[in-house]
Amino acid sequence: MHKPFIYLPLFVLSVFLGSCGKKATPEEYNAKAAAPELLHGLTEHLTNVIVYDIFKPPVASRIYAYSYLAAYEAMRNGQPKQYHSMAGKLNGFAEVPKPQANQAYCFPLAGVKAFTTVGRTLTFSANMWDDYEKDFYQKYREMGIPEDVYERSVAYGEQVAKHIMAYANEDNYKKTRGYRHTLSHGVGGWEPTPPMYAEACEPRWNTIRTFTLDSVSQFPTPPPVPYDPDPKSKFAELVREVHDISKNMTEEQKKIAYFWDDNALVTNIAGHAAFTEKKMSPPGHWMAIVRSVARDKKLDMLQATEAYALSAIGVFDAFIACWECKFKTDRVRPVTVINKSLDPDWMPFLETPPFPEYVSGHSAISASAGRILTHLLGDNVAFTDSTEYRYGHGVRSFKSFEQAYWETSMSRVYGGIHFRDGVEQGTYQGEKVGNWVWTKLKGMPGQKQNELARSVANKE
Repeated sequence: MHKPFIYLPLFVLSVFLGSCGKKATPEEYNAKAAAPELLHGLTEHLTNVIVYDIFKPPVASRIYAYSYLAAYEAMRNGQPKQYHSMAGKLNGFAEVPKPQANQAYCFPLAGVKAFTTVGRTLTFSANMWDDYEKDFYQKYREMGIPEDVYERSVAYGEQVAKHIMAYANEDNYKKTRGYRHTLSHGVGGWEPTPPMYAEACEPRWNTIRTFTLDSVSQFPTPPPVPYDPDPKSKFAELVREVHDISKNMTEEQKKIAYFWDDNALVTNIAGHAAFTEKKMSPPGHWMAIVRSVARDKKLDMLQATEAYALSAIGVFDAFIACWECKFKTDRVRPVTVINKSLDPDWMPFLETPPFPEYVSGHSAISASAGRILTHLLGDNVAFTDSTEYRYGHGVRSFKSFEQAYWETSMSRVYGGIHFRDGVEQGTYQGEKVGNWVWTKLKGMPGQKQNELARSVANKE
């Protein structure tokens, strides 16, 4: 019995045969591999893992910074003349291993591999990476990248990630684990605040190695308004301002305070029951802003990676500078003073974070990121920030990064968790850090670069 013969027109047969085993050209697979949305998706996933693992804001900034640094250092090899390595510019950062000469690579793939390897290493929930990476890299498998190029690119990404992790392991982070803060019990000194009365967050963060700062005290702030219970004192005016605002908050002020809350773990009290709610932290919020603006501006993958990396480094260094100030000034929070001197039943609109008041951390890191993005993208970049919508915080629009970071600062006064001088001086400090980071990493090489960076920062 003869099997039936299936007739195919010649043109159909030729298309079918021609497609079997067809590989994409380097131009084709590199274009697909460099789709910016692949990077933006990784950014969102890393944030989801950080939120799930409940990393404290300073620690979250460390995870973002090293992950984006790894991505940038691997990916930049595709355009080395336009994008220079940060080796020799970041404190203690040695030259990154180079790709093999005269070998084909897909550097976007190497960059995202470096990112996921560092991100996975620095977070806890490996299971959240397993399925995500399986699906993520299947997309690259389907791009027609030759097998040898694929394997070589992945191996290079892992090599860069190993180099970055060796660098990260020397930043003193591990030595600060488990350190407990001893209260000063001084007049006007910080003490744990309601409702959880938690221990101080990362009291040794000022001992972490900075990326770009000459020292943690490079950009000191003026002394805070001194504690003074006299009702006519300047300090009493600051206290009354916070109390008065809280009693007469407009709907707009409430929206602003809630939008920028960014408390990684919010405590909710209902009678005798207490439960917590996970949310995005301040570093995650600014990485999400970078993502939004990168999409608006249609930045390519490498441009976006640079924007993420520079902003994350600025946030990281601003946290260290700010924490140096916080634990040296050891200033009391508004809720403690108001409960003792004005209103024993008063509670701020936002939950007070567990560390000293002066200066505002959110103010400092927001101004630092905002200044870097301003240098990179322009003075008047309008954008809409919907990144907090998923947490019920609404959507807000801004005419510039500067407007956004000053609103961030005032949100802390509206929320009842900071005094005005704390947010203002935190903003000024953050601006100086951001200007320094930008000029140090994007300015002139060598000594002239450092001199220019100091000049720019000190003018602010």
